[in-house]
Amino acid sequence: MSKAIIIGAGIAGIASSIRLALKGYQVEVFEAGPIAGGKLSEMKLNDFRFDMGPSLFTMPHYVDELFTLAGKNPADYFQYEKLDIVCNYFYEDGTRISAFADRDKFAEEIAAKTEDSAKSILKFLEKSSDIYDITNSVFLQRSLHKWSSYFSWQTFKSFLRFPQIDAFRSMNKAIESYFKDYKTIRFFNRYATYNGSNPYKAPATLNVIPHFEQHFGAYFPVGGMYAISSSLEKLARDLGVKFNFNSYVEEIVIENGRAKGIKLNGINHAADLVVSNMDVWYTYQNLLKDFAVPERIQKQERSSSALIFYWGINRAFPELEMHNIFFTENYQEEFKQIWDDKSIYHDPTIYVNISSKSKTDDAPNGSENWFTMINVPSNTGQNWDELISDARKNIIEKLSRNLGLDISKYINCEEILDPRSIDSKTFSYQGSLYGSSSNSQFSAFLRHANFSSKIEGLYFVGGSVHPGGGIPLALLSAKIVDGLLK
Repeated sequence: MSKAIIIGAGIAGIASSIRLALKGYQVEVFEAGPIAGGKLSEMKLNDFRFDMGPSLFTMPHYVDELFTLAGKNPADYFQYEKLDIVCNYFYEDGTRISAFADRDKFAEEIAAKTEDSAKSILKFLEKSSDIYDITNSVFLQRSLHKWSSYFSWQTFKSFLRFPQIDAFRSMNKAIESYFKDYKTIRFFNRYATYNGSNPYKAPATLNVIPHFEQHFGAYFPVGGMYAISSSLEKLARDLGVKFNFNSYVEEIVIENGRAKGIKLNGINHAADLVVSNMDVWYTYQNLLKDFAVPERIQKQERSSSALIFYWGINRAFPELEMHNIFFTENYQEEFKQIWDDKSIYHDPTIYVNISSKSKTDDAPNGSENWFTMINVPSNTGQNWDELISDARKNIIEKLSRNLGLDISKYINCEEILDPRSIDSKTFSYQGSLYGSSSNSQFSAFLRHANFSSKIEGLYFVGGSVHPGGGIPLALLSAKIVDGLLK
């Protein structure tokens, strides 16, 4: 039986272990941390439970697919419920918009709360759907670095429609061509943050992202977001995958131009192929001793990072949903601060996720668990202690102003995650959440391939090698590697 080693038990690493086990490999996973999940992990603080990382779950069929491939009933391992309201949006003038899962109801809500029509919303969503249809099979489901990916009838049809993906103007420019109300424009510009990019620079092709949410819907797993990681880990174990935790890999062993395993605590562990779920930058920097980080990877602009306050709140807020956004009044300035000044705007857009709205035991009765996040630049040596102190003050003031009471009085406990700790805990270079940004027309093609062109038998999965972000695209990166091994 051939042996495969996975470095990192993030969601893409676990998915890869399942797919390789189903191909007949003996699979072993080595994870530096104490549990599986990577960014998709959990934390308990006093009587509160928090999902640490990704909090919005779309396209659950990519999770179900792994159970189905293994001949299992997905519901025996993993269950989830669809949200009727994807997210609530708060504006400083008191406007509140609910993004309903129902497309027509959503369009009517925007029309009722802004100067834009329901017709313009539906037209934009159709455009988003068209971009998805054109790009899905070529750019999302296949390796962009294999010539064979481009020689198919589906690819040919997609290239004939290439002008329709709107690659040569920014997301913001495209959005402004559909809408006139700044509330609506901000609403759709925010989707750039789903893969750590800037809507004033990123290509309008990224206007595909609303399709994932409005067409496929948003869901919440029974048991919380961490249930995705734990259920897939259970499936992998049932298929014979072995997990090793607190196991920091020191080196990928290369012999005669081929990956032959890893070195851990000075001991070689042999394998026929190696898959790295570590950020591609760290894979080169830490594990490939005789190979420099590729120059184009060093030069690429990193994606944005996050500053997250995990707050146990001793109060219930019925006006809040599971997902909530509090918009800045000057979105362009906020992105300028992040990308040009490498700083944090004094009026940031705030995301508040409250899983206890559905999973009630995540917080004591009458309380809520707030995952409070703003987008921030990657770590390039800023004075983060000062930035965090100022940001915390501004966040509390903004939330208190919008909710009509001083929320600081209700903060029971707190934990903070910033770009430095994201880097150290998840090996995400500079704390960037998605590897490189997508702030240029061809950034997707400039990402590192899912395989090494110099080292046979070495593959890469995860957000740093897929032209997207979030759980579905992490799972797709594993699917791409699976396809490369056929």
